[in-house]
Amino acid sequence: MADRSLRGMRLGSQSLQSEEGVTFSPRKKSTYQAADGSTFEVTFSADAEVPTVWESPKSGQEGRLLDAAGVQVEPEPSDAKIPRTHWDMLLERRTRPELEELLQERLDFLRARKGQHKIGA
Repeated sequence: MADRSLRGMRLGSQSLQSEEGVTFSPRKKSTYQAADGSTFEVTFSADAEVPTVWESPKSGQEGRLLDAAGVQVEPEPSDAKIPRTHWDMLLERRTRPELEELLQERLDFLRARKGQHKIGA
């Protein structure tokens, strides 16, 4: 019985929904210019904050936002905190001479241990 209800229907190839009554959200196009002079457009939502830098979908180069007059918009300086690396945190706890001494001790230990473990001894 269930087979008859699907007969004649191409599943997955056609949608049963129509576009009647569908309203799209307002959009705006922003133009970017890459370093080689090529321009490309990116569509954003009308209420979205448009970034000043965007990667070109064709060339992969970084593009800068152009204003209505065609002049590149300068990026605003950000107050973003620069992330600390493991090396930076290590240097907060130890000095370079201390680190070099620890490294030498560890290398000496590993070299001494390398000679002790012989296969078949």
